[in-house]
Order: sequence, then structure tokens, then C-alpha cells
Amino acid sequence: MVGVIIINKKVNFMSKSLLFAIDNKKQEVIISNSEQGTKKINSIERINKQDNDILFNTVSVLTSITKSIHFDIKVFKEMQKICEMIYKNHLNK
Repeated sequence: MVGVIIINKKVNFMSKSLLFAIDNKKQEVIISNSEQGTKKINSIERINKQDNDILFNTVSVLTSITKSIHFDIKVFKEMQKICEMIYKNHLNK
């Protein structure tokens, strides 16, 4: 697994954090959630790169931003919004 990205949003009528991770070996985006203030992580789904290459590439970019020596929190937050939007569009298909 390359990294985990956290996006705070309401899921299932409760405030939870969406977690995005990349599994490079299986070429999948791993979507999980966690209630704020807890360490318990619940798996939601795995999305194969072939099923949504835009989401895979966007989460990969978001992960690379976190590793940059020139990390910029504003850029990171904007990229989080893009990942969330792409994931929501994926859910609505």
C-alpha cells in the first residue's frame, strides 16, 4: 500500500472520515471510513484501476503530494475535494 488519504465527510448520516489508499500490487483504490475520534477503520470497497482509472490516478497524485518536500496544505485540500468528487461520481453510476 502506498499511502492513506483522509477526507472528512458525512457518510451514512454519521460524521466519518473517508480513507483513500492505493494498492499498487493489485492496481486498486481502497476506500474505507472511520468515525472521527476512533482508530477503527471499516472497509467500504476496492475499485480496480480498470473500473475507474481517473480515481486511481487522482488518489495516486494525492498520495504523491503528501510525500513532497514542498508539501502545500492548500494544494492537498483542493486535491482532496477532487478525489471526493470523482468518488461520488463513481458511486452515482
